[in-house]
Parts: sequence; C-alpha cells; structure tokens
Amino acid sequence: MYLPQLHPYIIQFSSGFGIRWYGFFMAVSMLLGASYMVRAGLRRGWSENAISSVAIWAIIGGVVGARLVFVFANDPLWIVHDPLQIFRIWQGGLAWDGGLLGGLLAGYLSCRSHRLPFQGLLDVAVPGLSIGYILVRIGNIFNHEVLGRFTGMGFRWPAQLIGSAIGLVLLLRYFYIRRKYGELPDGYQFWTFNLWYQLFRGLIEESVRQNPLYGIVYVNHYLGIGFMTIEQWFTPVIFLAAGYMYLRVMRRWRASGGSIEAPGEASS
Repeated sequence: MYLPQLHPYIIQFSSGFGIRWYGFFMAVSMLLGASYMVRAGLRRGWSENAISSVAIWAIIGGVVGARLVFVFANDPLWIVHDPLQIFRIWQGGLAWDGGLLGGLLAGYLSCRSHRLPFQGLLDVAVPGLSIGYILVRIGNIFNHEVLGRFTGMGFRWPAQLIGSAIGLVLLLRYFYIRRKYGELPDGYQFWTFNLWYQLFRGLIEESVRQNPLYGIVYVNHYLGIGFMTIEQWFTPVIFLAAGYMYLRVMRRWRASGGSIEAPGEASS
C-alpha cells in the first residue's frame, strides 16, 4: 500500500526528529511480547527477574542483528558515507533474519546465565514475534516502504497488510495449538512457527513485494509477482535449519518418553 497522505510522525518536533508511527508500533510490540513472556514464564515457575532480563537482552540483540543485516544487505555504503544512519532504526529498515539471529544469540547467552530453559523461552517468545510482525508492517505503511508490485489488473499489492496477515495467522495458530494439544516439547512452537513463517513470507509476501531480484529472475507483470529476492534466496536455508531443529526437538521428546501426539501426527 502507498498512502502518501499518511504522515510518518505521530508528533514531529523538527525536521527529521519526532515520534514515528514505526517506532511506536515497534515499542508496543516489544512491551506486549515481553509482558507475555513474563506471565507465561511465571506459570512455569521461572523467576520474574530472570525472564525480564532474558527478554531485554533478546530484544537488544534482535534489534542490533536486524539493523546490521539490513544495512549490509541493502545499504552497506552507509558505513562510509553516512554511518549515523545505521543507528536511525526509527526510520525503518530492519531485517527479520538478522533480528532472529541476534535475538537467538543474546537470548541463549542470557538463558545460560540465568539457568533458564532456552527452548522453553523460545516458545513463549512466539506471540511477541507475531505481534511485532503485525504492528511493524503497519508502521511500514506510515513510512511509505515495503511496497507491493503493480499488477496488470489495475491495482498494487498491499504487501504490508499481507505481512500483517501472516503475523496474525501465526499468532492465532500459537494459541490454537496451545489450547488444543496442551503440553508439547519445549521448542515445538518456536521452530514450527519459523517453518510456517518462512513458507508464507518466501512464497507469498516476498513474491508480491517490489524488491530487487537477483540470480534466477522471473517476473509476471500481469499478476504482479517476482522471484528471486534476497529473502527468497535465504528462505530455503532458514527453513531447513528450522526443520532440523524441529526434528531434533521431537526426537528428544520421544526418547524421553513423550507420548502426547504433536499436531498433524494424531490419528484421525
């Protein structure tokens, strides 16, 4: 969606300085995600201070990783010509894969420090990740970025809303699985979340986004779709990594005597 009448700022104090919708939505998603992590962790008997510390470090690591990967993948010359631009995350420009990697690394180190189960923490982080994707894509609309391709049918794909819809579907899936199946091995929710996310984003959202194409290039101007973007090149790698971790989690679960059938494996 491109709506030029929408202003990027909630409040603008001077040129280039103020409170942006993008930053506001990001802050709200972080607060909601961290709040859910604390509440879910307390139900499992974890320390509130420990959970809060892990959440804070995971957020910091996620933001740093997301920004660094975005800069290196999209605007590496900022390092030379405008290094301060690297720190202006409120203006948009965060890479999901970098955020995932940075958050995983920081969260893992913090979990070890506080003796918390890393895979369990990953699971309770899923709602925050989903909410973040829903809200930040709405922030992209106000920033006039993450635009969709034009089609030959007279409209432009609302790429940001498609991204928000993916986040909403994954959020609903999380609570549906938790309610329907109850106890599942730690890590199941997080790794299956990533499997579905990579499929939805790589096959749907990225194909309708107006992004540069590299290597094997295919464009259908009538449908307004294109392959392959940088994200689509990385999708199989991340999908296979998440799939490996999912299988590892399930093997350990069964080896320890887990008898609760996972979704999709129950008998009809």
